[in-house]
Amino acid sequence: MTSAVQQAGPATTAGPAPSAPSPTPAPRRRRTPGAVRKRLEITFFAGPALLVFAGFVILPVVLAAVYSFYNLPPAFRWDDLAESGRFIGFDNYVRALTTPEFIHAIGNNFAILIASLLIQGPIAIGVALLLNRRMRGRSVFRLLIFVPYVLAEVIAGLAWKLLLQPNGGVNALLEALGLGAWQQNWLADPNIALWTLFGILTWKYTGFAIILMLAGLQGVPEELSEAASIDGASWWQIQRHITIPLLGPTIRIWAFLSMIGALQLFDMVWVTVAPTVRSMATETMATYMVQQGQFAGQPGYGSAIAVILFLISLVVALLYQRFALRRDLAGAVTTGVR
Repeated sequence: MTSAVQQAGPATTAGPAPSAPSPTPAPRRRRTPGAVRKRLEITFFAGPALLVFAGFVILPVVLAAVYSFYNLPPAFRWDDLAESGRFIGFDNYVRALTTPEFIHAIGNNFAILIASLLIQGPIAIGVALLLNRRMRGRSVFRLLIFVPYVLAEVIAGLAWKLLLQPNGGVNALLEALGLGAWQQNWLADPNIALWTLFGILTWKYTGFAIILMLAGLQGVPEELSEAASIDGASWWQIQRHITIPLLGPTIRIWAFLSMIGALQLFDMVWVTVAPTVRSMATETMATYMVQQGQFAGQPGYGSAIAVILFLISLVVALLYQRFALRRDLAGAVTTGVR
């Protein structure tokens, strides 16, 4: 009789578990000739533009920020800034923000900004909707509306300055029409000078807004308007509920350009309005900056005003982009596909 051990057979012993294979390092990506060529092309084409942008935009902003901390004489050199200028810190900024003339200039800029959005925008949308319809002489009307925007600001400003003189063409026309009681000293009366200037700006820049709106209307599908018309909607209902909502991105882009232009308004004011009236009624941040920095011989103070103007424009642009253009820019940024 065999034993149980013999029946079970020889005992087997378990050896150590085999170790997992070590992960192999990922191979380094080699830059293909196509990728290198693409980088060289980007550098070749974008490099000069970046250099120009840095030299004519970034560098002046940095230099203005540096100058704003000094009390500089009218003539100075960068290499002897420490000797010719006296470091005063934020005194120029405090002086600007506590000067009634500069505060009034900021108010004028924002008054023109708000009036542009509330008056020029509806006018541009209404005229664009009318000119978008089939009508005889539509191309001629579009050309005539766009002509003021093509004119240089200096030419347009000098022309209106001559027309709005006390014995100019506007008052002569009012006299011929029997409206002599409406004659005004349009550019010399501080009570109406700002709104006279706004009328000139509306004449000058509404044409650009109309052309921009007409371009946006070309992207509105006609099938939607035809379907709504078949369902019995009137022309006004179609524009209100279909055309204008689809024109929203174009309206928001125009509003952004109009806001930045209103904050940086300079040339039309400087050419059209006399300095004495401008200082009382139509002074803007840009004209006040040039007056103080260039003609009053205070480059440090003028540089501080320039920095304030830059910061105000930057804050307005960022806030508008954050709250108004966010929906339009949501699909503009794309991520690379791996």
